[in-house]
Amino acid sequence: MKRSSKAALLSGLIFPGIGHMVLKQYLRGSVLMLSALAAFSLIVTRVFQRALTIVDRINSGDVPVETGAIAELVSNSTSGADSFMENAAVVVLGACWLIGIIDSYRLGVAQEK
Repeated sequence: MKRSSKAALLSGLIFPGIGHMVLKQYLRGSVLMLSALAAFSLIVTRVFQRALTIVDRINSGDVPVETGAIAELVSNSTSGADSFMENAAVVVLGACWLIGIIDSYRLGVAQEK
């Protein structure tokens, strides 16, 4: 398998920046990895906080233990600022993933020449 294909697959299937590490582009890979990790951690933290809030409301008796009531609470649990931050983090994560695939493939082709 060519280095360019291997790097692009690693960046696409494992995590952004892994392909750059294989190609010995450590600075680019580190920047992509840290950016993607920061966005991913923000998403996971917000989702976990929202889930804990819902569980607390269920445990306190504010919300009945019914599928419909819980589903409605989950769908209405985001506010404007939280939703914007989560959407921005998803866009950053997707951009890091796409940039990682394209750039690692491009660098791999350049190194093969």
